[in-house]
Amino acid sequence: MPPTSHDQNFKNLILDYPRQALAFFAPEEASEINESARITPVRQELLKRRLGDRFHELDVPLLVEWPDGRREALLFVLEEESDPTRFSIHRLVSYCVTLAELFSTSRVVPVVIFLRSKAGLPRHLELGSERHVYLRFDYLACVLADIPADRHLTSNNLVARLNLPNMNWSVERRVEIYAQAIRGLLSLEQDIEKRIKYIDFIDIYSALDDNEKQLYATRYPQENETMAGLTERLLTEGRQQGLLAGRTEGERDMLKRMLTRRFGPLDGQTVQRLEQASSSELEHWADNVLDATTLDDVFSMH
Repeated sequence: MPPTSHDQNFKNLILDYPRQALAFFAPEEASEINESARITPVRQELLKRRLGDRFHELDVPLLVEWPDGRREALLFVLEEESDPTRFSIHRLVSYCVTLAELFSTSRVVPVVIFLRSKAGLPRHLELGSERHVYLRFDYLACVLADIPADRHLTSNNLVARLNLPNMNWSVERRVEIYAQAIRGLLSLEQDIEKRIKYIDFIDIYSALDDNEKQLYATRYPQENETMAGLTERLLTEGRQQGLLAGRTEGERDMLKRMLTRRFGPLDGQTVQRLEQASSSELEHWADNVLDATTLDDVFSMH
């Protein structure tokens, strides 16, 4: 299985829920962004063509504009860093200055989202001599692992609820945290496609083991039943995609996705088994997914 693309996961999250993302990742700066403000993602094609910097392909600049003209447009630059050792404040400075020039503005808010913290992480930059500081740069750092999950357990901000697994909580509360994230998704998002999409997000960052999944099903039967319905829809869509394409690839890909969501990353032997499976085998295994409690059950149940 390919490694998790945290950059892409957070880019999707921010683009799907820009207003809630700003309210969660940069609450102070976003406090005066009311419903009248228009939030527009800056086109990535434009940024890559102008900047020519592959390191910023997955950054998410958001332009906030007030149509009544009472305030000048504000540009938010959000960057996700799953590995804080890769973070370069010099690169962020360069990117923000280039965007400021591109949009002819000095109103830029740099926001860096860290999954975890690191000792010695640079929080500001000063350039100058012993006589003068000629450039001083700061940014907003949102370190998810340092945020107490209890602050957001019942939040109405969907971005906060989806990120509960990334926050600070004791390990014995993993199932509870997972359940609160799922409850937030089911109560705050009515679009079925987005529910399916962000169940994956919660699963990736919760990483429940088999015992925890069974415990969740026992403690939260209503939510688990709803999730099972979404799972069944995914499997049905996979079959339809396969039929429409005249091949089994649609169902194969969907089955891989569901197995990964239920049981975690697939090992090489399992992936090879799926790749070599016939259409009838894939269909049989897909039927087993809903009732299986382990990955072995999927392939052994009749």
